[in-house]
Amino acid sequence: MSNVTPLRGKQPDSEKITINLGYVDLGRIDLLVQEGFYSNRSDFIRSAIRSLLDGHADAVTKSIERHTMDLGLRDYTARDLEAVQAAGEVLHIKVVGLARIASDVTPELALATIGSITVLGALQASSEVKKALGDRIR
Repeated sequence: MSNVTPLRGKQPDSEKITINLGYVDLGRIDLLVQEGFYSNRSDFIRSAIRSLLDGHADAVTKSIERHTMDLGLRDYTARDLEAVQAAGEVLHIKVVGLARIASDVTPELALATIGSITVLGALQASSEVKKALGDRIR
């Protein structure tokens, strides 16, 4: 069940976030866009975030190791969860990136096999599975 994939290799779906910026900072970003340094505001913001994350790469790596988390994309299918159930085990999912619970996973199977979910990034699952696991998602 070790099918973790680095996020940089393939661009998965992204998550939309909202930020508030002061007018002066926004104007400075617009100036850089106008001068051709960046194609648009989002391009600037993505570049700035990547630069900061790269600067903190060691701290992020150590934190992931300390919390025993998977990094990148992690998929869970009904077949994966059925194997967990057959082994009499319960998963405690910890992902930095994107965790996806496949559409073939029923709420009943998810409840029987997933003890907790901690995702720093995004969790994709059916609304029924998310509702069933609501008190187990942190």
